[in-house]
Amino acid sequence: MEGIMTSDKVAIVTGASSGIGEATARRLRAMGYTVYAAARRVERMAPMAEIGIRPVGVDVTDDESMVGFVERVIAESGRVDVLVNNAGYGSYGAVEDVPLHEARRQFEVNVFGLARLSQLVLPHMRRQGSGRIINISSIGGKIYEPLGGWYHATKFAVEGLSDSMRMELAPFGIDVVVIEPGAIATEWSGVAGRHLLETSGQGPYAKQAARLATFFTADPDGMASPPSVIADAVAKVVTARRPRTRYAVGRGAKPILAARRILPDRAFDRIMNITLAALSRQAARRTAGQGQPATNGA
Repeated sequence: MEGIMTSDKVAIVTGASSGIGEATARRLRAMGYTVYAAARRVERMAPMAEIGIRPVGVDVTDDESMVGFVERVIAESGRVDVLVNNAGYGSYGAVEDVPLHEARRQFEVNVFGLARLSQLVLPHMRRQGSGRIINISSIGGKIYEPLGGWYHATKFAVEGLSDSMRMELAPFGIDVVVIEPGAIATEWSGVAGRHLLETSGQGPYAKQAARLATFFTADPDGMASPPSVIADAVAKVVTARRPRTRYAVGRGAKPILAARRILPDRAFDRIMNITLAALSRQAARRTAGQGQPATNGA
C-alpha cells in the first residue's frame, strides 16, 4: 500500500529543519500529503517550500507558539491526519553534573512538547474519527548508557506515554505508533557530543565523557543509517491498514533491543561498556587518520 497518493490528507512534522524531520516531510509530500513542517529554524526550511511543503516557525517549549500553529493548520486545511512528533535533542552528561534547568528543558522539548501538540490535534482527530500520531522515540527508550541519564529518561517517558495514549485513543479510530531509531546520520550526535564535553569533560567523569564523545563525533565503519530509513518507516505507518505499535529502524536497532530483552541488567551493562569502548577506539583511529582530534565535539 506504500506510496498511495493521498492529496486530501494533512500531516504535521516537527523538528523538520534537518535530518529525520526534513526527510519525513519530503517523503510525505511526495506521497501527496499537505505537509506542515514545524521547527524553530524557519530559514533552513526554505528549500522545502519550493516543493509545496509549508514551513512554519514553531517552538515546542512555547505553548502560545504551538496553539497558534495548530489553529493555523485547521484554519487553512480543516483537518490533521498525521502528527509526526520528531522534535527532540540529546543533552548528555553525568546526572550529577547536568544542571536541573537543562534536565527540565530536555523534558520540555522531548516529552512535554510532544504531549502538548498531541493534546492540540486530538480534538480534531476525534471529530474526524481517524488519525495517526507517530512519536519518534529511540532505542534509547529501551536501553541506557553512561552519561545519558536525562536523555534516556525522556525517551523512556515517551515510550510509556505512547502506550497509554494508544489504548485510550483506540476507541476513537486514532492510532499511536512509536518509531525507535538506532544510529542515524543526523546533527543529533554532534549536539550530544558537545553537551557531553561541556558538562562532564572535566572532573570525575572526564574519562567516560572523552570515550563517549569520541564515539559521538565519528561514524565508525559507517555505522549510522541515513534519515531516509525513518521516513520510509513513517510511510509504512501512514499507509498500513493496521500499523504495528513499534518500528525499530536503523542499523543496530533490532539486535540491540533483542539483547536488552534477553540479557540480565548486569550482563547488559558489561556488553554496553565493552561495545562503547570498542566503537570509541574505532572512532578514535578513524578520526586520527583524518587528522582531527579524537574528542572534538565541535
